[in-house]
Amino acid sequence: MRSQYRFLTQSLLLVSVLVSQGRFSAAQTWKETRTLAAPEAHQAAAVDERFVYAITNTRVARYDRESGRRVAESTGSAQHLNSGFLANGQLYCAHSNFPMTPERSEIKALDLETMQLTTFHEFGNFGGSLTWCVIRDGHWWCNFARYGDDNAQTFLVEFDADWKELRRWTYPPELIRKLGRNSLSGGIWSGPELLVTGHDDPVVFRVQVPEAGAVLEFAGAEAVPFTGQGIAHDPTNGGLIGINRAKKQIVFAMRDVVKAATSQ
Repeated sequence: MRSQYRFLTQSLLLVSVLVSQGRFSAAQTWKETRTLAAPEAHQAAAVDERFVYAITNTRVARYDRESGRRVAESTGSAQHLNSGFLANGQLYCAHSNFPMTPERSEIKALDLETMQLTTFHEFGNFGGSLTWCVIRDGHWWCNFARYGDDNAQTFLVEFDADWKELRRWTYPPELIRKLGRNSLSGGIWSGPELLVTGHDDPVVFRVQVPEAGAVLEFAGAEAVPFTGQGIAHDPTNGGLIGINRAKKQIVFAMRDVVKAATSQ
């Protein structure tokens, strides 16, 4: 309990700093409601009405969300799975050969009936390592990460249903500065905004697609009770799930409005 309190305090302190810097006027944070032990909670988590999926580099494990019991594990080859997105009876996982070069990225698809992991789409060497992908209105949104001195070159691409690139953007400097030498590991749509996460900080960043230009707009940041990596919506209650890599846990969270000083 003491460690959870310290973790939440650190998260709120980071949000308070952003508030004091004028990033946003009201801090909205996410409160932990439950954890589920999962040795595979290393890269990301996904969830539906019945099951929770823990994603590690080479496999995906399925857990019963009520009992917390592991009920299945993926088959099929993988080297570096990242975040997962549920749609069309599949769990689509961003996958790359990171840290090998030349970089190769692809989307792996996990059939939820057979638990077979196969290659869904190949990007080859696209200029970065694919770390998250989501579907919105029939289009694919894919994030290609760069690291170290080049992490400001991390970019988001919108593809149509035939994988034709439509647009691409880099991320705002004020967000990149918060990542150190790491990059963005997770992303999901939330209304008109994207919620994106870094490598190990308990924060989600909110960005918006600009009407014009090639740089996403920074819209704010919110403290979360999980440590970056791949995140997902919980369809049963509108919450979020993420992972605590150090504790090998899947973390469930609900939005909690916290009063904060209003920037002038």
